[in-house]
Formats: sequence, C-alpha cells, structure tokens
Amino acid sequence: MIGKRLKGARAASGLSLRALSDAMENKVSAQAIGKYERNEDMPGSGVLLSLARALDVSVDFLLSDDELELEGVEFRKSAGSSAKEIATIEAKTLNMVEKYLAIESLLNLSSQEWDAPHEAPYWVADVRDAEDAARNMRASWQLGHDPIPMLAELLEEHGIKVLSLDVDRVDGLAAKVRRKEHHSARVIMIKKKTWSERKRFSLAHELGHMVLKVAEGCDSERAANRFAGAFLVPAEVLRQEIGARRTDISIGELISLKDRFGVSIQALTYRCKDLEIINQATFARLFKVYKQRGWRDEPFEEPNSIPWEREEPDRFQRLCFRALSEGLIGLSRAAELLEIRVKELEERLDHMA
Repeated sequence: MIGKRLKGARAASGLSLRALSDAMENKVSAQAIGKYERNEDMPGSGVLLSLARALDVSVDFLLSDDELELEGVEFRKSAGSSAKEIATIEAKTLNMVEKYLAIESLLNLSSQEWDAPHEAPYWVADVRDAEDAARNMRASWQLGHDPIPMLAELLEEHGIKVLSLDVDRVDGLAAKVRRKEHHSARVIMIKKKTWSERKRFSLAHELGHMVLKVAEGCDSERAANRFAGAFLVPAEVLRQEIGARRTDISIGELISLKDRFGVSIQALTYRCKDLEIINQATFARLFKVYKQRGWRDEPFEEPNSIPWEREEPDRFQRLCFRALSEGLIGLSRAAELLEIRVKELEERLDHMA
C-alpha cells in the first residue's frame, strides 16, 4: 500500500489534495487521492504514473516498502514558522535521505551509525557546560584548535548525512532516521541559499543538539548555540588573538576574525560576551551598530560575507556521479536523484571534465 509514501511526497511538494488533483489534470479527484493516502484504495498503473510525475518522484519510490521515520527532530527556525512549513520540511528531508541511502546501497557502501564520540552525549546542567562539550568533541575528532575550513565535509566524513534544501524560515534541522532492519542514520539539513557563515553556525548548532543531553530547566537552544560558538571558535585561540579582557573592539578587528574562523561578526560578538572578553554594555553598543547597518535583518549581509556555495555539502552529488560513471544509473535517474534537469546535469559533468 502506498498511503504513507504518497502522503509524505505530497507534503514534501507542498500540495493540497485539490492542488495535486489539478496537477494531474484531474485524472482522479481529491477525494480519491485521500483514499489512496488512507490505504482505502489502490491506484491503477496509469494513475500511479500520473501521481509520480505530479509529485516529481519515481513510481518505485511510491511502491517501496522501506519504512523511514525521523526521530528526535530539532529545528533551528524562526518563531513564525508554521506547522505546515515544518511538516513540509520534514517530508522533504526524509525524501532526500531516502535518495542518499539508495545511492549508497547501489554502490555497496556501508551506511552505519555515525562516528559519535565515546563520551557523548555530553551532560549539560548549565549552558556553560556546552563549552566543555565542544572542547571534548574537538579532542575526540582530533581537530586541535585550528579553524575548521569545511564543516559540512567534516561532518560527512564522520558519517552524518548533510543535506541542503531550499527552505525559507528554517536554518537547520537535526534528526535520527530510523530504518527497518538497518542502523539508524543521522542527518543534518541546512538552508541552501544563505551565507556560508550562517550555514556553518547552523551545522555546528545542530551537531550540538546531537551530542548534548540538556537537563530539564536548561535552555537547549542556548546550549546548542554555546556549543556551536565554542566548536567553531575555541576559547583558547580567541583569547590568544584578542586578549582575555577588552573595553572595546572594532568592526575591522571582528571582520578579520570572521575571515579566520568563518563565522559571522554577530556570532563572534556573542562569543566574546560569553567568554567575558567584552561586557554587556560593549555587546549592546555593537549590536546597535549592526542593527543600524542592516546586518540583523534579511538577507543578513555583513562585510566579507561568504557565498552560499562555499559550504555546500558535496558527497551525495559525488556518489551520484560515481554511480553514473560506473553505469549503475543513467542520466535521467541521476538527474532525478539530484533534482535537476538532464541538461543541467550534462553541464555539470562537462564543467568537471
């Protein structure tokens, strides 16, 4: 029965039952589609093909009996995100994870549990405990104190599926993907079209949600933010760069630090406040300047902003190209997996040649 698959694909597309019926040129009614989703009826082959085309998925996807579910979902989102938006993003994420797992299976690649530190989850009774968790996480992955050049790539090297999706009011998502008769997979989704310094903080923030066990009464979002700042900008290095106490700090100095660590000026300012390098008055004055210059509002463009392409996850695309080169899939299937047109895929392949 295709009910769960069909409903998930429709949620990912953002279509209502009526809109899906219209997209199929009213081959079947909205009521009939509702019956398919409730497993009260099964579409014929022609209707099944029309459903797949309208939803931009394969017939095999709708007919698959693999059961994937997101568990322990944590969002980094704006307060105005609606329940419908959240459901759509979860469905898109699950759809993309399935494609990722399918291409790994096709290439006979193991997709085991991610490389979690032995000490994790790290207990956080106070937000400041997240500082120690980030330090221990870096030590576990042998990162030293150096800035991390490509965070998405690092996370994928440690077995986390990193996805980039076109979404609006959500910067990131972290979840466990439960699979029938398989190891669970870990996934982090980030917003595609935003500055890479914001992507990097979202990635580190969602990593925090994955490794922290936050005590009741402690703010988990603040803890994840503190973890992200400490993971990206180690306290020892920042203090060595600018000193342990400052009565003031210039925008130019913060821009230089931004170039070094790949995080936003605003994240660096929070980091300085958290470490008591600057006081609350200096922090408030700086953020007043940021507001005046428009850096606090969409599109959040600060000086030396890093283009969104710089921190894009690349492993899934590489696996698709490999499967295509080895003759395991054709051009149309590769384009479907990558959610692009065949012509664009050919252009990418030609560019890489």
